[in-house]
Amino acid sequence: MGKLAAGDRVAARALLDVFGRLVAVPDATRVTHLQFRRFAGCPICNLHLRSFTRRIGEIEAAGVQEVAVFHSTPEEMRRYEADLPFAAIGDPERKLYRKFGVEAGPQALANVRAVLAILRTIGPVTATLLKTGKLAANLNPHGGRLGLPADFLVAPDGRVMAAKYGEHADDQWSVDEVLALAKP
Repeated sequence: MGKLAAGDRVAARALLDVFGRLVAVPDATRVTHLQFRRFAGCPICNLHLRSFTRRIGEIEAAGVQEVAVFHSTPEEMRRYEADLPFAAIGDPERKLYRKFGVEAGPQALANVRAVLAILRTIGPVTATLLKTGKLAANLNPHGGRLGLPADFLVAPDGRVMAAKYGEHADDQWSVDEVLALAKP
């Protein structure tokens, strides 16, 4: 399927999150921010997702449902993404990625901003390792490292309000952008 744009419609679906709970996309009463991340345990993605975790109260108060999708197995999802305060969905076969036109390619890491983002993750990953003894980065992700991020705001009726296809691994909406785009 091709890339989606504002005004396109997406079919309603129920997705299973990391804990086996059904998540409606779109939500019947709230705007859904459907973000496609790279892989569970991606240091760049997790640094980005922490900004959403810190501001989840503000996001929910704005009437936005957060849903993050990873091209990862259930085991990877439970290991790396189980502590997110919003729905985390594993899509190891990339079926949802294809439906939304989300791609992968070498350009994911072939950009100065992606390289700088990788460098920014070294401190947090090392701190987690020293504090917990667990490696916070997935060194051998299912589906590889070349996924590209994408973001969609979907209205309760399934209409795509806005879409962004990342050009590299660190090219996604910020919390402020999601809040601004979700305003009626």
